[in-house]
Amino acid sequence: MNDEDMDAACQLLKAADPDVWAVLTVETRGFGFLQDKRPQILFERHVFHRLTDGKYDDVDSNISNPIQGGYTGGSGEYDRLNKAIILNEDKALQSTSWGIGQVMGFNFKSAGFPSVSEMVISMIEDEKSQLMAVANFIAAMGLASALQRQNWVAFARKYNGPSFRDNEYDTRLAAAYAKFNVKLPDLHLRAAQAALFYLGIDPGPIDGFRGRRTTSALLEFQANSGLNQSGFLDQDTSSALGL
Repeated sequence: MNDEDMDAACQLLKAADPDVWAVLTVETRGFGFLQDKRPQILFERHVFHRLTDGKYDDVDSNISNPIQGGYTGGSGEYDRLNKAIILNEDKALQSTSWGIGQVMGFNFKSAGFPSVSEMVISMIEDEKSQLMAVANFIAAMGLASALQRQNWVAFARKYNGPSFRDNEYDTRLAAAYAKFNVKLPDLHLRAAQAALFYLGIDPGPIDGFRGRRTTSALLEFQANSGLNQSGFLDQDTSSALGL
């Protein structure tokens, strides 16, 4: 995403950048894709159970189960999703949270889409689409006011669910907001971090902040590319990364 994308989300919500970044960071550490360029997801077996009336509980309890859990994280979530798709594609997609804000598929209308399949296509496309889905969802759920006021308890209760305190969701939102209220991410550096990540060079968190791992990753890329090894994102390095 770029600054214009974030501005559009903030304008829709009448919120400030640190408010929105707090939510994104708590949901996905602030980046919407895996290294293989698929969107970050989490398959919820208890949601699939609910949406299919428990029809598939006996087929695979790790795919359909009244009890939440069974997570593998990362690309392993796609293995779980694909098994569910074989059983019921529409309900499987609805039982999955998608992208940078982890919006559940069954919330496709609130996120601004006519169907869950169109939502998924958009989530695959780019982070801008993921970001606007989050903003649309927050607005549709009546959570913009809580976000604007940094009422993290009220926001967490509706965005994350009634058990939000189990994972300290509200506390983590407050901590993330405090960080971003001091300094916002450099989105050009963040784009470079993403490019390095896709190339298999570990830049650390894709967060738009310069740290030791980002410097090391830039040095490695510069060395591999025959560029001046400064460890900084200079113009030549930026161009070589396709930015």
